[in-house]
Order: sequence, then structure tokens, then C-alpha cells
Amino acid sequence: MSLDPRLLEILVCPQDKGTLRYDEAAQLLINERLGVAYRIDDGIPVLLIDEAQPYPAPAD
Repeated sequence: MSLDPRLLEILVCPQDKGTLRYDEAAQLLINERLGVAYRIDDGIPVLLIDEAQPYPAPAD
């Protein structure tokens, strides 16, 4: 599911208020400056600081 481009224009990281990069294949909004990503559940961005995951994901 793709996000509306108008929504992507206004979304910002809740931590540093900077822009986010959209990875449609992984369904993530990525803040490379902080090394975190926010998931998108059923087309809804989950922009909660406590829900952020490390990005890139640590290698196993």
C-alpha cells in the first residue's frame, strides 16, 4: 500500500522534526540522521518515539 504523496510532504520525525524517507517496499519511514525507522501499519504511519526501530537493522 502506498502513502499519499501529500501526506509524505508534511510528515516529520517526532524526535528531530526533520524529513523522513519513505521505503515503500519495507513500509517504513526512515530518519537516517538518527538511524531509526517507523513502521507503517495498514497505511497508517506509527510515528511514536517508543515504537521507532534501529535502521539499518542490526546484522544477526
